Formats: sequence, structure tokens, C-alpha cells
Amino acid sequence: MPTLTAARNAVALTFFLNGLVFSSWVSRIPETRSSFGLSNGQLGLVLLSIAVGSVLALPTTGAAINAFGTVRVVRLGAVAATVGMLAAALGLGHELAVTVAGLFVYGLGIGVWDVAMNVEGAEVERGLGRAIMPRFHAGFSGGTVVGALLGVLLIEFDVPALVHLGVVVAVSLALVWRSSLAFLPVAETHEEERTSAARAWLEPRTLLIGVMVLALAMTEGTANDWLAVALVDGHDVSHAVGVAGFAVFVLAMTAGRFVGTGLIDRFGRVVVLWGTMVLAAAGVLLIVFADAAALVVLGIVLWGVGASLGFPVGMSAAADDPRRAAARVSVVSTIGYAAFLAGPPFLGFVGDEVGTLKALLVVAVLLMPAALVVPSARERR
Repeated sequence: MPTLTAARNAVALTFFLNGLVFSSWVSRIPETRSSFGLSNGQLGLVLLSIAVGSVLALPTTGAAINAFGTVRVVRLGAVAATVGMLAAALGLGHELAVTVAGLFVYGLGIGVWDVAMNVEGAEVERGLGRAIMPRFHAGFSGGTVVGALLGVLLIEFDVPALVHLGVVVAVSLALVWRSSLAFLPVAETHEEERTSAARAWLEPRTLLIGVMVLALAMTEGTANDWLAVALVDGHDVSHAVGVAGFAVFVLAMTAGRFVGTGLIDRFGRVVVLWGTMVLAAAGVLLIVFADAAALVVLGIVLWGVGASLGFPVGMSAAADDPRRAAARVSVVSTIGYAAFLAGPPFLGFVGDEVGTLKALLVVAVLLMPAALVVPSARERR
């Protein structure tokens, strides 16, 4: 029988590897645009394929977890992500259709992987009796830091994307396969709860949490997709420096998730989320309007810290009731991933009109109405 400590470590590693794979792809986004000669709008449509795959996979993942368990489901997601990433890398610079198809399959896999690891993380959090989900997501951010820094290094040494991404996904798949053996079984559900999983789509609190996660996922996702490109276009830096700016963002987000865990235990979810949203908006404004490099870097740090807690807190709030955790996390994830569905093409088309850098202001505008639904994530005792 897996122990709580072993399960905690296994979940943390699974989050880390998810972030590593994702960030490795992000480090190749500027190359993708230049190698295919894409406009911002066209690049947004390419990135849309990942979100389409994820959104299609998410609604059924909760039911799959109830039927087969988190171990099998997270492995299935990792396999699909690996196959998709290999196909995307194979087509990069040669055949756009192959890259788009690969990213779609990668999106399917990463969506399934995401829900399964969050459900398992919520199970461990309940077992520990304290907030730990932000630290699991800090593990994801730590993976993105490693992936971004590795991407900078390999791009500088002209390592082909197929070699880079192929090795990353192969190693990650092997580690996920092994570490998932330590997962705890999720809370058992009764038959009537399984058959009524669709009711989660009718719960006002679950839907409001989903709307909150949508806005905060777009806050994070915009940086993932567009920060490196915006720095290249708006501040006239090299591709490697643009990716390094993204690395600063994910490093700040990692720190925010570690520190935020203690703040949530002390002040509660609502107050902490409002504070981080203010930081994110301030950071975006600095990046867009500041000329001094130091202020731009400060803006990246503030944005990273500000984007750090929205998704993990939303997952914890959705999983407050262990009997309905899988269904509710699936619903909230599906709504949240709509940000990744709409975000890349929307920001791309806005960028074509006003410039990539100024398009980031969409995030600051979106955070204002999003603050109104944050109380939906308040703790239930």
C-alpha cells in the first residue's frame, strides 16, 4: 500500500515532469514562428491546436479516473503527450500540418495528465490536512524553469528541436510510468455519483471557480505563449534572451507558489488571490510601458508571482469534497483550459493590430472583472 509520503513525492515529480515537457516546447515557439514564416495571428492558430486537444480530452477525464484510477489515466496522458511532441518536433521547420497534428495530440495528452495529477494531488492534500497544492504546482513551475533554461542552452548550441524535445519526453514518460506506482487510490465514489457526474456542470460554485480559473489561467498562459515573442518584438532582444525572460517568469512563479502555500494557510484563499492579481496587473504594465531593462525584469517577476496561485487554488477549491473531486476538477479544468483555447489566437490577432508587446495589456484588463468571482474559492470547512 503506498504511503502518504511516497504519494506526495510521486505527485510532486509528476507535476515537475509535466512542466518540463511543456516548457521545453515553449522554448521552441519563437523558432516555430520564424521557421514557418508565420504572423502572430497564424502562430496563435498553431498554438490553438494544443488547447483544442486539451479541451476535448478534459470533460471525460473525470469519468475515466473514476473507472480506471489515476495511475492508468496519468500514464495514458503521458504516452499521448510523448507521441504528440515527437510528431510536432518532427514537422518543425518542414511540414506545418505535421507540427499542428502533433500539438493537437500533445494537447490531448497534457489535458488528461493535468486532471489526473490534480485529482491525485488533492487526495494527498486531504491526507496531509493542510494546503500543499500550490507546492505541487510549484513543482510544475520548477519543471518549466529547468525546461526554459535547458531550452536556452540547447538553442544557443543549435541542437535540433527533434533531439531536444525527443529526449525530454522519453525520459519524462519513463519517470511518470515508474513514479505513478506510488499514487494513493482516490476516494471511492458510489454508482449514483458516477452516473451524475454531469451535475457538476450545473453547480454554481463549481462554475464560478471555473470562471476564476479561466481568467487566471489566461494570465499564466499568455506569458507561456507570448512573453518570449513579445520581448523579441517589443524590446528588440534575441530569441535566446526572449526565452531567458520566460525563464525569469517561471522562476518567479515557482517562488510564488512555495511562499503562497503558507500565506493561504494564514490568510485564506480569497485575500491571497486578490493580492496576486494586483501584482500580475502591475507586472504586465511595467513590461509594456517601461524602457529600462531593470524595470522590465521587475515586471516579469511581478507577473510571475501574480500568476502563481490561480490555477492550483482553483483545483484545491474544486476538490474540497473528495467524493466529487474528479468530476469537479474535470469541469473546472475544462473551463480553465478555454483560456488556452481562446487565448493564443486572440492575443495573436490583437498583436497583429497593436503589436505583440501591447497585446499583453489584455491580461491586465481581464483581471479586473475576474476579481469579482474570487470569493467562490473560499475554503469550505
